[in-house]
Amino acid sequence: MTARIIDGKIIAADLRTQVAREVERVKRDHGLTPGLAVVLVGNDPASEVYVRSKHTQTQAAGMASFEHKLPADVAQDDLLALVAKLNKDPAVHGILVQLPLPKGLETEVVINAIDPAKDVDGLHPHNAGRLAGGQPALAPCTPLGCIILSKTVHGSLEGLNAIVIGRSNLVGRPLVQLLLNENATVTIAHSRSRDLAALTARADLVYAAVGRPEMVKRDWIKPGATVIDVGINRIPTAEGKTRLVGDVAYAEVAEVAGAITPVPGGVGQMTVACLLVNTLRAACAIAGLPKPAV
Repeated sequence: MTARIIDGKIIAADLRTQVAREVERVKRDHGLTPGLAVVLVGNDPASEVYVRSKHTQTQAAGMASFEHKLPADVAQDDLLALVAKLNKDPAVHGILVQLPLPKGLETEVVINAIDPAKDVDGLHPHNAGRLAGGQPALAPCTPLGCIILSKTVHGSLEGLNAIVIGRSNLVGRPLVQLLLNENATVTIAHSRSRDLAALTARADLVYAAVGRPEMVKRDWIKPGATVIDVGINRIPTAEGKTRLVGDVAYAEVAEVAGAITPVPGGVGQMTVACLLVNTLRAACAIAGLPKPAV
């Protein structure tokens, strides 16, 4: 293996330290305590673990953390009423409704009900539109983390050829916009793209976010390219258990790439850290303060 390992755990820890330092500053200088409200509907085990992690890291950064747990059979009107209440709460600067929602609830309606100024998941059409227009906006956390990880390898992404494999609203599409804002030259690819391997082999930056285990192979990668693996997939092992893998065939790609993120320990580490960044930025914007230094 020749690739440099991009350690998301270390980079995320450093980012959380920067956030905590800025939170302390805005508390001291402006009497402002950023607050994050997380809404969990139902009892999906993976979501519960993720929400606990958000709560712990929010408090560790010196922010206020508000948790709201609702039963899986909650009426949509009741969920929307909670969102409306949080929109009006001056102690809450960021609102995150944990996805996926249980069946019977309309995700788009719920997301659209969040105040765009508090939409720290960056999924409201107002933020998506501003991001697409190259204007300041709250961007989804995972794509934001991808950009930060990339910049630990390349001080600037300007002029680099990038390919994003995957076009979801949560990762692929906003990542393209963030890359354009960094003046990269961007190709967006997906399951209908022709000759995907050849397209990928021209890229200096490869972002795999398609949800197919180990789809990106060694011969897809330009020697020395930076590979950011967003995928998290569970596959069975010979022992009858499961293991986590990304969308990239890590061992073989690491032999040709210049730098690569592992799974686990890469992009996933950055998502909650970037949620803290968004909450801090939202709090400062709502209070009319300058953008924080993170």
